[in-house]
This record gives sequence, structure tokens and C-alpha cells, in this order.
Amino acid sequence: MEKIEAFTYNGIRTLMGALVLLPVILIRLNTGKGEATFSNYAKEIFTPKTFKYGVILGVVFALASNFQQFAFYYSTAGKIAFITSLYMFFVPILGLFIKKRVPLLTWFCVACGFVGLYFISVKKGQMSEINKGDILALVCAFFYGIQILCVEKYANEVDGVVLSCLQFFVGGLISVVLMFIFETPVISDILAAGKPLLYSGIMSCGVAYTLQIIGQKYAEATVASLIMCTESVFAVISSAIILNEFMTTRETIGCAIVFGAVVLSQMPSRKTKKCYPEEQCSEGS
Repeated sequence: MEKIEAFTYNGIRTLMGALVLLPVILIRLNTGKGEATFSNYAKEIFTPKTFKYGVILGVVFALASNFQQFAFYYSTAGKIAFITSLYMFFVPILGLFIKKRVPLLTWFCVACGFVGLYFISVKKGQMSEINKGDILALVCAFFYGIQILCVEKYANEVDGVVLSCLQFFVGGLISVVLMFIFETPVISDILAAGKPLLYSGIMSCGVAYTLQIIGQKYAEATVASLIMCTESVFAVISSAIILNEFMTTRETIGCAIVFGAVVLSQMPSRKTKKCYPEEQCSEGS
């Protein structure tokens, strides 16, 4: 954000994520033997339903990521990370509207995870004032909650890698169009931000978000959102290892709380078992 504007950043890195996945899709298409196998597999993964779901996810992803990026103009990274983590609450709350029941234990784990993130991300007194950036981050959290619920619904019905690629292509296209309308992208500035763009495009979009879609075939949405919030924990640990930034007592306590909440959320519960696509759940499971 020191070099390029919000739509420029999101447009380039999101389209980059789509491009990274194209070779993966082509390799999978060519793993079959014979032209008939290639054709049949292509028809199997490129369905009208896949394109429909990809467009929906792409629009929601564009809204979430751009609201978050614009928040950086007005607020600090720690506050934005903390407020964005509110998607942990939006997921089960929005799930109530589609008749998803969340166990009391999961609600407790979400609350604990939220407290842990507060210790990790927010310094004392930092939340005393709410600014425009904080509101934008809250809107971002709402749309990420929708994205997680949509992924849970769509992941079992279509190919996850293709769905992820379409999500990035649609989301990136929206951001690029907005970039040319509202911003003035400069090639030299984009090149100056090349390393962050490459990392966020390849690793964040191409790898992480794709693994989210694949992983949510087997994980309930609320629990998945709790697990994904550990990104803040890994950020603190990575800073300590790579940048030699020692973790404070406050951050250490926060990490312990978040990890404890995630472990507790994985306690087996017969009533909340997530059935794998290839399995059939017995009655009462």
C-alpha cells in the first residue's frame, strides 16, 4: 500500500492467483489416458454450476478483500486483523438464517479465539477510538463470513481447484475494472511492489485460499473460520523466527488461547460430525 492503491493491489494479486492455478488444472486434465478421458473429465469439472458458484464467490471475495484493503488507509494493521476476525462470529450468526445449528462448545471456542486474537493483535488502549478504517474492516468481516458459508455449500458440489480459479478470475476482473475507473496505476510502482504482489498472489490466493476450499469439504464452516483465524498466531511466530521480533507476554498468552480454542473445537462430537463427500452418515451422526 506504500507503492500502489487498493484496487490495483487486489486486482493484480487476485488475477495472479487465477493464473497460478491454470497449470494445475491443465495437468489434472491431462492425467487421463486418451482423448475420451480428457473430454469427459473436462465436462465433469467445467459445469454450469461451477461457473455459477465461481461468479458468486468472486463477487463476494472482491467485496471482502477490497473493503479490507481500503481499511489500511485509515487504521492500523493490528486493529484491522482483529476486527476482520469477527468473521468467526458472522459465520455462525449468518448460519442461523439458513438453519445451521452451532453447538454450544463451538460458540465457546469462537469466543475464546476472539479473546486470544485481541491479545495478539491489539495493544492496550488501541480500541478506544473507532475510525473509518475499522468500519471498513467490519464490513470486510461480514463478507468473509458469507464467503466461508458459500464455500461450505459449494465445495462438495464442484471441483475445488476450478472453483478457486474462477473465484480469483472474477474477483480480480472486478478489481481491475475498478482500478482503471478510480485509480491511476503506474508500471514502475507496480514493479516496486513486485515481491509482495508475487507472495500474496501465489501463496495467499493460489495456495492458501485454494486449500481453504478443498479443506472445507471436510470441515464445518464455524470450525473452519476458527482454524483460519490462527493466521494471526502464525504471523506473530513468523515475526519472531524471521525478523527476530520477540513475542511479548501478551502475544504469548493470546497464541496459547487461540491454539487451545482450536484444539477444543476439534473434540469429537457425534452430533456434529462432518460427513465426507464419499461417505454416507448413519442416522444420528
